[in-house]
Amino acid sequence: MDEIGEHEQMDIIRYVPEHQWIKDVFQDVIGMSATKQSLVGGVTGWCTGMLISKAGKIAAATMGTTILLLQVAHHQDYVKFNWNKIEDSIQKAGRSIMKETKKTCPSFVSTTEALFKNNIVFASMFAGGFLMGFSF
Repeated sequence: MDEIGEHEQMDIIRYVPEHQWIKDVFQDVIGMSATKQSLVGGVTGWCTGMLISKAGKIAAATMGTTILLLQVAHHQDYVKFNWNKIEDSIQKAGRSIMKETKKTCPSFVSTTEALFKNNIVFASMFAGGFLMGFSF
């Protein structure tokens, strides 16, 4: 890699032993030129950003509407809340989520990190596309 513009091509498949679906998705990207990797990274990033943006807006609107309706119902004495029971349930759910996250996420995070570190062209275009898609 002495010349500018020459890119080292890395085989990401050896970095993702636990996640077969990642292997299947990115198998074809490995052999592509830097231009094609840029295009694939940008398009997939943009699509991911758009989906997350839209899903986030829908989730926020749904949660906001639910909270407003529950507040009105509580204020009008249609519903009563047992705050101690709610707090206990939230803490129990939080512990359960943390336990499951610690089991599954470290391998997924390390796999994704290896993918992005070893395919900088794809990763940078994915990040740019994601930000563009998220902004719309």
